[in-house]
Amino acid sequence: MGGFITKGEKIVSLKEAGQIIQDGNIIAVGGALSAREPIALIHEIIRQGKKNLMTIGGAHGLDIDLLCAGGVVGAVQNSFVGFEFDFGLAPNYRRACQSGKVQVRETDCNFTLQQLRAAQYGIPFMPMPRVGGTDILQLHPEFKTITCPFTGEKLTAVPALKPDVAIIHGYKADKRGNVHLTKPYFADVLMATAAEKTIVTVEEVVSEEEIRELGIVIPYYEVTAVVEVPFGAHPTACYPAYAYDRKHIAKYIQLAQEGEEIFRREYLDVFVYGSETQQEYLRRVGDEEHFKRLRAWRQDITSWMEVFGE
Repeated sequence: MGGFITKGEKIVSLKEAGQIIQDGNIIAVGGALSAREPIALIHEIIRQGKKNLMTIGGAHGLDIDLLCAGGVVGAVQNSFVGFEFDFGLAPNYRRACQSGKVQVRETDCNFTLQQLRAAQYGIPFMPMPRVGGTDILQLHPEFKTITCPFTGEKLTAVPALKPDVAIIHGYKADKRGNVHLTKPYFADVLMATAAEKTIVTVEEVVSEEEIRELGIVIPYYEVTAVVEVPFGAHPTACYPAYAYDRKHIAKYIQLAQEGEEIFRREYLDVFVYGSETQQEYLRRVGDEEHFKRLRAWRQDITSWMEVFGE
């Protein structure tokens, strides 16, 4: 549900997009792991000093870790937060959870997806197969055991979970808010249709004709605002435009592992608070040759190895 602007142009600045989000909001974060995470908007959320947000989603990485480091999150309902085989656990997320600053709502992808579907359909709950043999019911007392009126089978009912705002990074959009995503879509379409408001950052705003040719994945009436932010998912990937920046992520992990104060001074103060525009952030990350290599990831095996073998 768009819930903000239904007709006309929906182009706003990054700062204006951040102002849509209010303290205490439930935020559905699009993308997954190291792909199409809305990092530029997350930078702005941190700069604006939002408080007590709750994030929901599936398997994520730098986006949730960074939100925890920025002190804007009060609770997290994600099935996984980490950097996979490449870099392992998410240091800032782990630190925030262990200290008690962030409440962990343990779950798996399918439970959250079904809760979002209930919100999407406008119904109070969604039935799921029983979850015997797990601790899910102890961890989520709001989940209830019900009896199917048709078969008599015992099922688990999970309540609708409606995000206040979904934040998504897409490939391209037109000025009316029609969005083209490249596959895989992850849970982005579901999030956009379940949320009260949806903010989409994109690599480029293009004509309505080009969006129709590419294919509309999220239609304008589900979108609240659009922000044009080149490299808006960096350092995660936005295929086919660019690969994830393994070199930058390695630096991020190193600083995060050295502790909260060092990470704030050497990363947040430089790349988030010290970079009020996306252009300034990119300038601090690297020169044009650096970004040229990220864009050239699929040209040949040598280009691929230069990006992923660092």
